[in-house]
Amino acid sequence: MAIEPITRFLLAVGAILLVSHFCGEVLRRIGQPPVLGEIVGGLLLGPSVLGLIWPSAGTWLFPADVLSSLDRAAQLGLVVFMFLLGCELRTDRIERKSLVGAVILGGMGLPFAAGIGVAFAAASVLAGADAPKAGYVLFFALALAITALPVLARILVDLDLDRTGLGALSLTSAAIGDGIAWLTLTLILVGTGQHGGGNVVMTAILAVVLVVFTQLVVRRILGRLVTRIESDKVMTVLLLVGAIGFAVLTQLLGLHALLGAFLFGTAVPRDCPVVERISAQLRGFTLVVLLPLFFALVGLSTSIGLLGTDLSHWLLFAGILLVAQLTKFIGAGGAARLAGLPGRQAIQLGTLMNCRGVTELVVATIGLKYGLINQLGFTILVLVAVVTTAVTGPLMRFLTRREKAAAKPEIFEIVGN
Repeated sequence: MAIEPITRFLLAVGAILLVSHFCGEVLRRIGQPPVLGEIVGGLLLGPSVLGLIWPSAGTWLFPADVLSSLDRAAQLGLVVFMFLLGCELRTDRIERKSLVGAVILGGMGLPFAAGIGVAFAAASVLAGADAPKAGYVLFFALALAITALPVLARILVDLDLDRTGLGALSLTSAAIGDGIAWLTLTLILVGTGQHGGGNVVMTAILAVVLVVFTQLVVRRILGRLVTRIESDKVMTVLLLVGAIGFAVLTQLLGLHALLGAFLFGTAVPRDCPVVERISAQLRGFTLVVLLPLFFALVGLSTSIGLLGTDLSHWLLFAGILLVAQLTKFIGAGGAARLAGLPGRQAIQLGTLMNCRGVTELVVATIGLKYGLINQLGFTILVLVAVVTTAVTGPLMRFLTRREKAAAKPEIFEIVGN
């Protein structure tokens, strides 16, 4: 009996949601953020697991037409997700600007510099076939410098650190770092001509004009709308249409649609009850339904088998993972220590900033789409995102327990005196 395309699509969505959220719940029970389980669920449905043990099932469940439909739904989810990330970008609550600046500079600068060296050394293995050398190198370096804001926020909540000074510092640094990362990615795509647009100089000028217009005009318009429109439904529609409209605009400019959604989010008023309610509603549906579709597509594009039995590929992955971990830890934690943060907190901060999660997956997907990296490079970046995210929670729990244990003798000593 022939199965209609819509039936296949719904079956695929059901399978993705079931596997992703099951894995998310399993990992939640062992102290990991659920989003990591959802990413792992996507990998299980791809060629790394399902395609390896039951190839015909993977082919039947995810034929080309279903993958195309899933991609469209996932792109919509990413647009909304990037809009929400833009809404969460806060620069108005920075108290110690020099400390935040040091964390951003060290936490992004050192991994970026090391990434340039790694990219040059491994260009013949990781670069896309037709990728401009400069574009590939800068992109790969940027991918190693990322911290994932949404996953970091979830880890802080799980550890009861979200309302602490350390939590505020790490979240602020990650949020601003995300903004810098997306701006840098825009410049890379424009500068290398990988965006697919026309004149590179004209594209860059139009992009700058759009940013200025958004911050000077759109921000004011949205500020007035949220005070005059009382209906959450109407405001939700306006914000969604605005995010999608900006996504379309940046796509027409030759940039990625996600950049436009993020930019529009940065113009949305802060500390507004209406916007906060709308964000909570959109975040629920996006994270539960749409984002797992993106994780599944990442999994379907990732094949650990590409590392194969070639020892050099596994050594390359291990080297990149080590560089990514050490440079982020030393860069963010070391800079914070030099800026005056106590030693133990600097170590914890360096550990937290290593979380790459969803943001690196999105960036890696863009790099693969524009041919800046090949399938092996994409697979390595995905695995780096998974591993660095997986170790952040357990390491922070270990460091927190050590801090509490170290504090006990001090308490007894004070009491004794």
